[in-house]
Amino acid sequence: MVKVKKKILVIQPLHPKAIALLDAQKDVSYEVVTDFSEANLVKAAKNVDAITVRDAPLSRNVIEQAPSLKVISRHGVGYDNIPVDYCTQKSIPVTVVGPVNAVSVAEHTLFLLLAAARAGVILDQSVRNGNFSARSNTLGVELRGKTLLLIGCGRIGQEVARRTSAFGLRVLVYDPYYAGGADVEITLIGSLDAALKQADAVSLHLPLSDATRNILGARELGLLPKGAIVVNASRGGLIDENALASAVQSGALHGAGIDTFDEEPLHHRSPLIRERRIVLSPHSAALTEDALIAMGMKTVENALAGLEGTLNPQFVINKEVLKIEK
Repeated sequence: MVKVKKKILVIQPLHPKAIALLDAQKDVSYEVVTDFSEANLVKAAKNVDAITVRDAPLSRNVIEQAPSLKVISRHGVGYDNIPVDYCTQKSIPVTVVGPVNAVSVAEHTLFLLLAAARAGVILDQSVRNGNFSARSNTLGVELRGKTLLLIGCGRIGQEVARRTSAFGLRVLVYDPYYAGGADVEITLIGSLDAALKQADAVSLHLPLSDATRNILGARELGLLPKGAIVVNASRGGLIDENALASAVQSGALHGAGIDTFDEEPLHHRSPLIRERRIVLSPHSAALTEDALIAMGMKTVENALAGLEGTLNPQFVINKEVLKIEK
């Protein structure tokens, strides 16, 4: 009797080393799809046992077409592109890759912070345009002795704290869910407003939810000391982008570094684009070669574990599903 292979739908390509891991599975077949329109995914999802997905939107309609679905494995740590509540209703675990991209995102956060502090976009463009005199009229700020506020201090936030402490920054943390683990000195503060009033720089490290959307709006940005810097390499939608652009343009803020946006790709008319003291990157903080390998491998490992019933709860977002499975 021929054993039926388990089917995995791979939405958006994974690193070749991750694909090689799939190729090594004798009892698994897979299909990689690059057209992630809902119509195509609805068609491709029929009768699959597992789904891996990067940042493509995965709708409830797609999941409904896969009655045998046992796990959705997210290539990353954010999951706002997946209807987690519906997956929980259907007893489908949703997994993320955990800390494998923490260093990459932390280093990119530091890049954005430094580039914003030193007006990197303006200086770069000035040299390319033959305006070497920009060295005299475009001044940066030093980080040593300044106060950095981390809004969220999980694995990535702790990696940022470790690196920025080495620059001589005092690190404040606002995180009602902080579970410990930082190995450098941090100061926990229970009021976001009070923390913002002390912060020379703010870096966001938290998921997007109804509770966190626009956690930095015009009012909150107005609480920051004049000349502060705002960095977001976490999720789009955490900052009111219009308010941020206005604050930088007015001189209330020294600058900003933004990797994630409320609408992606960023619209060409976004006010963020017009302000050269805002450093922009295309949601690429986690996209180093090293991190892509690690994320791809963990994504496949989680999918295979979901098929085998051996998921590590550490990587499961909706852990209550594991209890249902028992």
